[in-house]
Amino acid sequence: MLNNIRIEEDLLGTREVPADAYYGVHTLRAIENFYISNNKISDIPEFVRGMVMVKKAAAQANKELQTIPKSVANAIIAACDEVLNNGKCMDQFPVDVFQGGAGTSVNMNTNEVLANIGLELMGHQKGEYQYLNPNDHVNKCQSTNDAYPTGFRIAVYASILKLIDAINQLGEGFQQKAVEFQDILKMGRTQLQDAVPMTLGQEFHAFNVLLNEETKCILRTAELLLEVNLGATAIGTRLNTPDGYQQLAVQKLAEVSNLPVVPAEDLIEATSDCGAYVMVHSSLKRLAVKLSKI
Repeated sequence: MLNNIRIEEDLLGTREVPADAYYGVHTLRAIENFYISNNKISDIPEFVRGMVMVKKAAAQANKELQTIPKSVANAIIAACDEVLNNGKCMDQFPVDVFQGGAGTSVNMNTNEVLANIGLELMGHQKGEYQYLNPNDHVNKCQSTNDAYPTGFRIAVYASILKLIDAINQLGEGFQQKAVEFQDILKMGRTQLQDAVPMTLGQEFHAFNVLLNEETKCILRTAELLLEVNLGATAIGTRLNTPDGYQQLAVQKLAEVSNLPVVPAEDLIEATSDCGAYVMVHSSLKRLAVKLSKI
C-alpha cells in the first residue's frame, strides 16, 4: 500500500483505490460505469441499513452452520454492528442509485465496506482480502438476487413506519382541531359550489378519519414486504447453500431487524416477483391523491 492509494485486483485487472476508502475495486468500477444521477446509495441510510442487516443475518447463519471460519464470521458481525449501531462508514456507499445489474454494485459495495471494517477489527489492513474476502465470506451463501431485494424490502418497510408516524401526528392534529372548531359553521361544497351548512370541526374530523383509513391500507400492503427470498441465491433454487441455511438466515434477519420477516412460500416465484412493490406504490399513490384533496 502506498501513502494514499492501495492496489486491488478483480477479473478485469488491477486498480488504484484510495487508501482511506472502505469500498474496493468493484465499487470503484461501479462509480465510473454508472455515473448517472449523482444520487448515491449513501443518501438513503435506510437502504444501507437494510443491506447491512441482511449481511449480519447471513454471517450469523454461516457461523452457526460453520460454512466460514468462526473468527471471520465474528468480524463480519462486528463490522455490521459498527454500521448499524454507530453509523460507521455510512458515507462509504458512493454507488449511484441508478445502475445496471439488478443491484450487483450495491451488493458488492456493501460486501467491500463490511470486509474492510472487519479486516481492521481483525488487525489487518484494508484490502488484505486473503483474511476476509468480500465475496467469499461477506457474500457467502448469497446472490445479489436475494440479498439486494431483501435489503430493499427492509428499507422500504422501515421508511413506511416513519411515514405512518408522521401521518398519525397529522391525524392527531386534525382531531384536535375537530374539537376546537366544533361550533364554527361553514358551508359545505359540492361541484365547486356552496351547498349545505356544516361545522369546520366536522370537516377536520373527516380529515382524521381519512388518514386513519390510509394508514390501515398502507400497513396492509406493507406486510407483503416482510415476505423475503433470502437464501434463494441466484434464481430461487438455493444453489450453493447448505441444508437449513435459508430458514436460519431468515430467522436471523427477523431477530436483527426486529421485524416479523418470513420466508417466501416459493423462492423461484419470489425471486422474479415485484408485486409487493406495485401494491405498496399503489397505496402510497392513493394517500398522495387523498392528501391533495385536503
